[in-house]
Amino acid sequence: QTEVDNLNLIPANIKLVAAELELVGLDSRESLLKKKITNFLNDDKNRNVYDFIIIDCPPSLGLITVNALTAADSLLIPVQCEYYALEGLSQLLNTIKNVKNVFNPSLNIEGYLLTMFDSRLKLSNQIESELRKFFGEKVFNTKIFRNVKIGEAPSYGKPVITYDPTSTGAQNYFELGKEFLERNGFSVNGESKNSDKSIIESKIEKTSENKSEINNNDLNNDSNNG
Repeated sequence: QTEVDNLNLIPANIKLVAAELELVGLDSRESLLKKKITNFLNDDKNRNVYDFIIIDCPPSLGLITVNALTAADSLLIPVQCEYYALEGLSQLLNTIKNVKNVFNPSLNIEGYLLTMFDSRLKLSNQIESELRKFFGEKVFNTKIFRNVKIGEAPSYGKPVITYDPTSTGAQNYFELGKEFLERNGFSVNGESKNSDKSIIESKIEKTSENKSEINNNDLNNDSNNG
C-alpha cells in the first residue's frame, strides 16, 4: 500500500542485481515474470482488483527487460530529449521486434513519451519534431519538462506528485495520467481540472503539515537515503 489512493507498489531490491546471472541457466527464463504476474492475478484476493500493472524496466536490454517485454501487453517508451537517446531507441525497437516475433506476438507499443524536455533548447525541439514525423499519433501530447523537483523527490522517498504537487513536474505527470487513461478508453472529461485541483489541494495540505520538519531535517534525510 502507498499513500497514493489505489496505488500498490512492489519495489525491487539489491538482490535483483544477481538476477541476470541466475536466470541464464533456467528453462523458459524469458517468461518467468509473466508466469509470476499471471499467478498473482489468478489469486482470488487479487482477481479484478487492478486496472493496470506498470512494470518499470531498467535502462538495459538484458534478461530482466526481456522478461518485462514478454509479460507486457503494451509499452510506453520514454525518450529523453538527447541525441544518444535516439540512438538507443533504434536498438530498443529491434529488441521489441525480436521479442514480438519469438515470445510475445501480442506486444504493442502504447506510445512514446518525451522526457527531460526543454523548449528553450533547439535539440529538444528537433527530437520532438523527428519523433512526431516518424511515429505520428503514437507520440504522447504530454511532455515531461526538465524540473528540479522531479530530481529532488526520490531523496525524500516520495513521488513528485506528493513531494511538490504544484510543481511543473507534478503537473506534467498529472497530464500524462489523464492522457494515458483517455487513450485506453477511460473517460476523464469534465473532471480533469477540478479533480486535479482537489488532489493538489489535498496534497498541499498534507505536505504543508510536514514542511517545517522536512526543511529542518534535510541533511539527515539525505544521509539516510544515501
